[in-house]
Amino acid sequence: MTGLVYALGVVVFVLGVIASIALHELGHLYPAKKFGIKVTQYFVGFGNTVWSFRRGETEYGIKSIPLGGYVKLVGMLPPERRSQEDVPVGGATAPERVRDTNTGLFTQLVSDARHAEYELVDEDDADRLFYKKPWWQKLIVMAGGPMVNVAIAVVLFAVVLMGFGALTPTTTVAAVSDCAISDAEAGRTCTDADPVTPAKQAGLQPGDRFVSFNGERITSWEQLSGLIRGNGGDEARIVVERDGREIAAEVPTTVLARASVDDPERTERVGFLGVEPTQAMQRQGPGTVAEVMGEQVVATADAIAHLPVRMVEVTKAAFGAERPADGPISVVGASRVAGELVTVDEPTWSERAQRILGLLASLNLFLALFNFIPLLPLDGGHIAGALWEAIRRGWARLRRRPDPGYVDVARMLPVAYVVGGILMVMSVILIYADIVNPVSIS
Repeated sequence: MTGLVYALGVVVFVLGVIASIALHELGHLYPAKKFGIKVTQYFVGFGNTVWSFRRGETEYGIKSIPLGGYVKLVGMLPPERRSQEDVPVGGATAPERVRDTNTGLFTQLVSDARHAEYELVDEDDADRLFYKKPWWQKLIVMAGGPMVNVAIAVVLFAVVLMGFGALTPTTTVAAVSDCAISDAEAGRTCTDADPVTPAKQAGLQPGDRFVSFNGERITSWEQLSGLIRGNGGDEARIVVERDGREIAAEVPTTVLARASVDDPERTERVGFLGVEPTQAMQRQGPGTVAEVMGEQVVATADAIAHLPVRMVEVTKAAFGAERPADGPISVVGASRVAGELVTVDEPTWSERAQRILGLLASLNLFLALFNFIPLLPLDGGHIAGALWEAIRRGWARLRRRPDPGYVDVARMLPVAYVVGGILMVMSVILIYADIVNPVSIS
């Protein structure tokens, strides 16, 4: 049974990844068609075509390797600057007129790329080329894909937090600590020399529910924790509910070195009572969703910024070194994690759904932020080109200078080839490491 549940988790996750890719590409396709750009292909996956159909001028389909997707927008690369306005586009001779004569490696690759852009251009398509569209339309088209991933992440996090809920500390006592020791000593066994906790002195027991603290009505663990920490070593008037009746006690809280709420790396001397709260699943509000999204954005951006360093660690792990549990993984590794998430600790079906949805939410957020990196061939490279065009043309208008024209993103193709090669090598290393030395959460 465990094997079947594991396989089901993997299949559901992979289908979720494919759906995310399809919706990402739809984020490019829909505005492109609305703006009149010629779109010849919409595919999920790479490699050989598994299935496709044609509707109008666009071929829709699925390819054999589900590691991405693409939408073919015609005219993303403009002709040579000398030909942008005065060389007609269309017919068999247009690509030849704009072809470079330089035989340098990258120059020839750029020339071939420009040439390939116009193989499907007809005489009636002159005004339907991507590069001729206003900068704001280019921006919307290229940002549409990653923004769809952001929207997916928001929806999935909302379902997880508002629909299923999150483990939240309650005002009910789960355990009472025997001795008052600092966070630095946490985990060691209490000795006779250690002071007894105020909670122990007050006779608090597991199952007690806090009613008030120093006369203030208690509604949440966060509130109670703040009151205890702020009480220092002063006397505390505590009221708890036990077996349906209220019990009052008075005891001074102890001052200990505890981790700061704002910065866990820093310690501060605060009041300490010595109780641990029970955890319960509670549905959260939109504010919590926004807070979690903000935290995830910061964490994901930090992970992307440190990706080169983490890839060195993964490369070492691929050849026998220890694999960091929090390092990057491929879709293969994420699929294995999905299988473990639905089997480890014997979760309920509700918990399984929550875990898979949370994993897909995190993946979509990563895809969105990664695609916003301003380098070709990522969407961010074209977004940067559109923004630069807007700045350059706007500055020319302010200075009453001639229109500088379209930004020639083809000049950045050498960078795109290098970045594309790096991404391919990274993918191969990650997949290999996920096979020979996978990350495990169990």
